[in-house]
Amino acid sequence: MKKIILFIALAVAAVSCKKENEVEEKVATVPVPKVEVVRFDKKFFGGKPQDLPALKQEFPYLFPAGNDDAVWLNNMKDPFLRKLYDEVQKKYPSLNTLEDEIASLFQHIKYYYPKETTPKVVALVSDDLEVKSIYANNLVLIPLSLYLGKDNKVYEGLPKYQIQEYEQSQILPDIVTSFGTSVIAPPQDRNLLSLMIAHGKDLYLKDRLIPDVADEHKIGYTKEQLDWVIANEAEMWRYFVENKLFYDNDARLPGRFINPAPFSKFYLGFDADSPGRTGQWLGWQIVRSYMDNNKNVTLQELLAADAKTIFDNSKYKPKK
Repeated sequence: MKKIILFIALAVAAVSCKKENEVEEKVATVPVPKVEVVRFDKKFFGGKPQDLPALKQEFPYLFPAGNDDAVWLNNMKDPFLRKLYDEVQKKYPSLNTLEDEIASLFQHIKYYYPKETTPKVVALVSDDLEVKSIYANNLVLIPLSLYLGKDNKVYEGLPKYQIQEYEQSQILPDIVTSFGTSVIAPPQDRNLLSLMIAHGKDLYLKDRLIPDVADEHKIGYTKEQLDWVIANEAEMWRYFVENKLFYDNDARLPGRFINPAPFSKFYLGFDADSPGRTGQWLGWQIVRSYMDNNKNVTLQELLAADAKTIFDNSKYKPKK
């Protein structure tokens, strides 16, 4: 019996792999304009005060109304911003590889969303730690200063779990997360399951739009953290089930299992070894299982579906 089950599993995997390869072949033929990342960072910090009027005219979306020119001129010579700019130039003297990766992302977006306009891509330097890469209003804005690598000294003093995502490998996932806000239906309520599925949809969107990116980068984990959640999948699932957490609206649950944190709070012996956001990862596995078991569901239908429908029809079972 075990041999029969294994054969069936292998056959299903082979069919799925073949379908994915067919999709990727089609994606590769989707025409998109040549991607060039405009280096606003170089134009602004490498320019002169007299260049400001021309920059404001070329990049009006980066100069919100209400700020006097003195604000921007002070930014040009701000010591910390200049330090960030110098570090960006060391890390990213060229963006050719990134441009190729973004071009592939745009092909995938165009394949699934044919009416989507290919946006202009602009690189910049910012000291705002809350705003990562943005995809909106026919623009992609990439603050390269947030992707210098976790060991860069400019991040000294920041929490380790936060700066582990300040890697070049997070640029594409962050762009997809921003794009996802326009195509993923927001959760209808605030129970834990709805939040898990909402993040699971975001991560599954990355499966489709940036399939060559490693899973740990899609979710912003280290390889060791990904290995941990895979190894402890069944135990985490059992904890959620036994404590009836899925439809719980306790306001503390997002902080324990969804929001960025140094570790998840099961209040068990393994907490210190766990990564944060384990609820996101489990939501991702539920969504994957749902799509594996409902082959006729399109990406758009998945992203519009409510959490309960996905959960009830996922047939999700953690790997032993």
